[in-house]
Amino acid sequence: MLKTFRMIALVEGVTTIALFLIAMPMKYWLGNDVLIRPVGMTHGIAWLAYVVAMMVCLPGKGFSVLEWLRTFVVALFPFGTFLNDPLIRRKQAAREALAA
Repeated sequence: MLKTFRMIALVEGVTTIALFLIAMPMKYWLGNDVLIRPVGMTHGIAWLAYVVAMMVCLPGKGFSVLEWLRTFVVALFPFGTFLNDPLIRRKQAAREALAA
């Protein structure tokens, strides 16, 4: 389940990059807002999927209250999911080592 969560977090992060580094500059610097609606909608769906995935994928995986809070808070900031990935990766590796 942590692998699934990491993939959803990656999609959320990539859509943030697309929104901030492609769609918004096109709108504000080039006057072309054609990408704002589809990229913004995709990012919004990805963010909601991230929050839902937190509730589905993380319970019982050894996350402290502060790690849960951190995982949510980073989703509120651009590129935050990328900064949180090492934590999720460590938790995933620990669970895989425990299972082996």
